[in-house]
Amino acid sequence: MSFFNFASSLCLITFSLLLHAVFGAGPNFHFCSTPDNFTANSPYESNLNKLTSYLYYQSPPTGFGKGSIGHYPDQTYGLALCRGDVSASDCKTCVVEASSEIRKRCPYNKAAIIWYDNCLLKYSNNGFFGQIDNGNKFYMWNVHVVSEPAPFNEKTKELLSQLANEARATPKLFATGELELGNSTKLYGLVQCTQDLSSDVCKKCLDGIIGELPSCCDGKQGGRVVSGSCNFIYEIYPFVNA
Repeated sequence: MSFFNFASSLCLITFSLLLHAVFGAGPNFHFCSTPDNFTANSPYESNLNKLTSYLYYQSPPTGFGKGSIGHYPDQTYGLALCRGDVSASDCKTCVVEASSEIRKRCPYNKAAIIWYDNCLLKYSNNGFFGQIDNGNKFYMWNVHVVSEPAPFNEKTKELLSQLANEARATPKLFATGELELGNSTKLYGLVQCTQDLSSDVCKKCLDGIIGELPSCCDGKQGGRVVSGSCNFIYEIYPFVNA
């Protein structure tokens, strides 16, 4: 079992044991990311309702959806992204849940974002497509530390940087991979960008969060840096209780 302080259940066989459900299927994090509010039954709320409904129908077939509804000053922009290896059914389930949950947590905020293991959902009254979102970001990490942090950190950066190069060349802007560490131990990694980003901007986003490894996860046996535009996950398997 993973000792991360989050839940996950990656569908790829090589990742099926990487991130095991620990605390259930609730959201990992959220931000009510603007002080601007709307009122109940307002044109903005109507547009937001239409947008979230549109996203959970548009997103499942490809794992990504984006759209904009309405006109200034009541226009709302939004996107939904599902992890690149989840089924269309699981994608829809996650986006529907995210749409409902974020409205409970940020009931009248014009901008908000919520992350689950299988998806993220984000909306705003300001256009953001194609731009790197560094304002909404959080870290998660394994509570255990490796015995030799410096070489492990280099291996982790090497794997994630390789995956970033692979992801930028795929339509889904998504890649997974592994690296042998010796003693029957492997390092697994996953990177992904929201598909409103261009290939070059995706790479820039991933390079930026990979550069935060020392701040997030120095020597940790696993970790995540998750922003509103891109994210990575890495973890050792089998888990070593150092």
